[in-house]
Amino acid sequence: KQLIIGEQIRASRAMLKWTAEDLAKKSSIGVATIRRLEAMNGIPTGQARILDSIQKTLEEAGIEFMGTPDRQPGVRLK
Repeated sequence: KQLIIGEQIRASRAMLKWTAEDLAKKSSIGVATIRRLEAMNGIPTGQARILDSIQKTLEEAGIEFMGTPDRQPGVRLK
């Protein structure tokens, strides 16, 4: 499973037209944590289970993560 980066979390939310609050509620992660992770460039520091929960929530909503954190990271809607 690939690691996701803050930029991908922000881009995913924008594609889904979700607020930080929407993602927080759907992933059961605090909104302050979502905002903190999104503000980081590159791989966010944080617990792996939190990043996994965010990634799983976004994938279930139709987001596909592409590339690697250091090689053409991106997102698209399935």
